Amino acid sequence: MRGGLATRREIVRICQRLYERGLIAGPDGNVSVRLDGDRVLVTPAGMSKVDVTVEDLVEITVDGHHLRGARRASSEVAMHLRLYQRRPDVAAVVHAHPPIATGFAVAGESFASCVLPEMIFQVGWVPLLPYAEPGTTQLADSFDPYLSQHDAFLLANHGATTVGPTLTIAHQRMESLEHSARILFTARTLGRVNSLTAQQVEALVDARRRAVPGAPFAGCQVPPGARSDV
Repeated sequence: MRGGLATRREIVRICQRLYERGLIAGPDGNVSVRLDGDRVLVTPAGMSKVDVTVEDLVEITVDGHHLRGARRASSEVAMHLRLYQRRPDVAAVVHAHPPIATGFAVAGESFASCVLPEMIFQVGWVPLLPYAEPGTTQLADSFDPYLSQHDAFLLANHGATTVGPTLTIAHQRMESLEHSARILFTARTLGRVNSLTAQQVEALVDARRRAVPGAPFAGCQVPPGARSDV
């Protein structure tokens, strides 16, 4: 059964890793895991994630009722709960403020380009959600049009959220998102970004579907005449 000490320790480990990789700072970010029995274990509000201990985690129901924990659940908990309510395949949610990826969100850009095979295979296209005030129901609402087709989301002027069937995969998707943002930013600085062709993208999408049956995927944008020698 999920929800024991091992799950709590894994959440704490992921919080520390997010901090160590520079994906969060101060009290930024939040992490949650879906437990058995429609319960959710989530990081507390107001704490630097590097300081979070297993005792600080908060257990709530999937509709937001407090069950256990001396602290309040993260102020972003409505976003987490919306993802669990709409996506039964999602067992973990990671929200962070990765600097380069968030820079794209501040610039008003999604990850729509078909450039990196690893991004297409592991994460899929990352849409840019319209701005909504952090910690509000409106932020949770902003996910609704995108939930069925995506596993990662850029939040305009805010940060990024990734989901997965496990906490490990949700966290990997966050790291992959930021790593891809760094690569794309570097390529733009060098003055040239070569896109994959439609055929190359389709092969990657097919591989993703075989590896994870039923995985959501909304296609990225392949420019006409994209080069094939990437």
